Amino acid sequence: MALLTVLVLVLGACAPGPSSLTGTADADGDVAGFWDGLWHGFIAPVTFIISLFTENVTPYDVNNSGGWYNFGFLFGAAISLGGNGGGAASRRRRRE
Repeated sequence: MALLTVLVLVLGACAPGPSSLTGTADADGDVAGFWDGLWHGFIAPVTFIISLFTENVTPYDVNNSGGWYNFGFLFGAAISLGGNGGGAASRRRRRE
């Protein structure tokens, strides 16, 4: 029980806090919404690799609208990474 409590506390300490830039406009006066989040999620694998070599590219826009941007980002990332789980189900059927 003590180990579980420590594990929950450690994982809880790793959770990100709220962004102070959510809802604020960027230099162009724009706030990223659902469609921007969808696009950023879709291209996230490529932008992540580019971000390892340059500081001018980031995979996530901090000047976003909040929940709708996050939903679009995760949905776009699931599309680009094939995260629907269908592959696991088809492998299971082939073994039977």
